[in-house]
Order: sequence, then C-alpha cells, then structure tokens
Amino acid sequence: MAIGDIIEVNDYYQTDYYYRLEAPAGKNFADGFTPHFTPKEMLKLGVFEGKYCNDCINELPKSWFTGAKISETPDPALNHFGVKSRQPLSVWRDKGWIYGPDPRGWFQWYCRYYLGRRIEDVDAKQIKRWRAFSRHAGQIRANCEPGDQFCRPRQRQGLLQWSHDPFI
Repeated sequence: MAIGDIIEVNDYYQTDYYYRLEAPAGKNFADGFTPHFTPKEMLKLGVFEGKYCNDCINELPKSWFTGAKISETPDPALNHFGVKSRQPLSVWRDKGWIYGPDPRGWFQWYCRYYLGRRIEDVDAKQIKRWRAFSRHAGQIRANCEPGDQFCRPRQRQGLLQWSHDPFI
C-alpha cells in the first residue's frame, strides 16, 4: 500500500466504501497524536476479545494478522490482560461514539489513519477521544504499585485497546 492507493472496503459492516491513502503508513500523524502501539502490535497482544476486525483481512495488511489473536466468537482469554473488555457495538452507537465512515469505532479509525487515510474533522474528533482516554493511566498510577500488572486489568486492557501504554 502506498500514497495515492485507493482501498476498497467490502466487509460485514461496510460495502462499496473507498478511501485514498494520503500519507505513508505509520507516518505524518497529527501533532500530539503518539499512539504507543501499531495496530499490528495491538492485534498480536490481544484486544477486543479477538472479535473485532477478523472480516477485514481484505482491507488491512495481511501481515497484521500474523500472530494476531483472532476468534469467530468473543473470548476474553484472548485479551492480553484476560478480562472482558468490550461492549456491543449497539452500545457504542447508542452513546454516539461512532463517527464518520468508521462503523466499528475508534480502532477501525486508527487502522485506517495508520494506513494513511486522512479526514480532517473525523481525525480531529478521534484524536481528541484518544487523548481523553489517557486519564485511565492516571488512575492506574494513583491506585497501583509500580510494576503490578495485575492491578486494574480492565483499565489496562482499555489503555491497550486505545494504544496507550498499559504497562505503566
């Protein structure tokens, strides 16, 4: 995939959606947007109970799925911290957390942004949400002993799923 490529999406949640790559993969992120993990690293560590983008193999680089923890049914044991970590997409829709052309939410947006898609208003909103999620790191720092990876595993899993460092 390279700048100028058109990506066609035909999966369970979207059909006949196209976007153009406008930046090199993993580069030229907005100022202050410094995710801790790449989407590939997140999938390998274990996010969203293995049930998130397993039907997106034609859109996303195949290499992202090498070693990824993917399942046909949600399995909390596949999450890095082994805890239930996600709400149904219907909850996300009801709360108004789905923006623009990304019907699966933040991680789908991040995957597409990482690949090089840019949509200024959607990007600004999602980056603002990413920044706000960092508050969970403060809760871990305030309530856990340094190095205690078993303290607050749900918040740690959440940080991982938002590409923040959960190993603080």
